[in-house]
Amino acid sequence: MELNKNEMKEIIAKNIAVRLEPNTYVNLGVGVPTLVSKFVTDEQNINIHSENGMIGAIGDIDYDDPNYIPGVISSSGFPTRFKKGASFFDSSISFGIIRGGHLSASVLGTMEVDEHGNIANYTIPGKLVVGMGGAMDLCVGAKNVIIATYHTNNGKPKILKNCKLPLTAQKAATMIVTEKAVFDIVNEKLILSAYNPNFSIDEIISGVEPDVEISEDLEKMIMEWKGKINVKFFKWRSCFCRSS
Repeated sequence: MELNKNEMKEIIAKNIAVRLEPNTYVNLGVGVPTLVSKFVTDEQNINIHSENGMIGAIGDIDYDDPNYIPGVISSSGFPTRFKKGASFFDSSISFGIIRGGHLSASVLGTMEVDEHGNIANYTIPGKLVVGMGGAMDLCVGAKNVIIATYHTNNGKPKILKNCKLPLTAQKAATMIVTEKAVFDIVNEKLILSAYNPNFSIDEIISGVEPDVEISEDLEKMIMEWKGKINVKFFKWRSCFCRSS
């Protein structure tokens, strides 16, 4: 089955949103991760943190949106909406939240990720992207690091046995979500925990470099996300800071 880029992005975003632990603080990176906010429900009570100094963002909007407030932007650089009770602060407080271990999860895009949980989401300045931004802090400060990425790039796997690009962080990723599958990284092993039913298991596994173990609780990915949580929650690393 051929999926276009928008379909891939939505599948990835839906399947991350449904796995976020309720009543927690979560950071969403630039690109596909930003779309996750579109599928987070009020019932989940997720407080989205933006490293440029905001908690309570609820999704990027267009400049001509009636809710647009000049100067209120997310870390992706686009105008954003925020919910009642949102707070704004400077970068020192924002990174104190990250480094202090107050984020339950960070959702990041990447160029490469491997079976060890190593993440490479930047390269040399002037090349693919200019730098890692706040990803270095998020990878080590957040309790769980979820990678949002396409399964392959021009037919080549993006999930590798070992990253080839400079690393942003070592052994940081705890989950990888693509348009075809959800993988947990446990003890530096890739565990297939959910799959897109439009693709065969063999097709999914052949698109990654590492050996893959299939979970005994293997389930289908969410294709239609209507707000009802109907998958088992990922076994989260504990976070001492939760919203009430």
